[in-house]
Amino acid sequence: MSNPEQLFADFEAKLADAQRKANQMRTEIESVSVSERSKDGQISVKVNHAGNLVGLEIGPSVRDNPALAQEILRVVQSAQSKLAAAMQTGVPSIAGTETMNELVNQLHNEYPEPEPTGYVEGGHQEADEDDRFVAEDELDAPPPAPKPPAPPAPPAPPRAARRQQTDHEDDYFTGGDFLR
Repeated sequence: MSNPEQLFADFEAKLADAQRKANQMRTEIESVSVSERSKDGQISVKVNHAGNLVGLEIGPSVRDNPALAQEILRVVQSAQSKLAAAMQTGVPSIAGTETMNELVNQLHNEYPEPEPTGYVEGGHQEADEDDRFVAEDELDAPPPAPKPPAPPAPPAPPRAARRQQTDHEDDYFTGGDFLR
């Protein structure tokens, strides 16, 4: 049989080792950051391990751009979407495979890839009449004839009358006792 004092000492040593590893992992995670630049190089952002914006540089040629805020947000989203990969390379496997996979999956879910520039949700974009594709046959053809109105719907069948409940039937919803 083992000495209780030795068991307690072993437990304390394991606990201290786990605490040391957790502190080391926290330090490594907090050191991860991602920097990203806009396509024209005029906007530069830096996000920390939590996805928070910690650095922003704006070039003079885009400061008056009316879409500046949207472009900054797009660059921030792009940087945030790269956090999962940065976490995998920046934090050694001390965290363990399962813990690292969970952390990376969480970052992927929280910060997905931004939509490509010019992307429109649903695939439909408001366009001018001149931008619309029209087949050559459609240009020369007369407009289609209007469709005749639909016939009226038949009347609904009458509802069946509700049956009266007797006193001896169980009623679960109005306070009746089903255990009688």
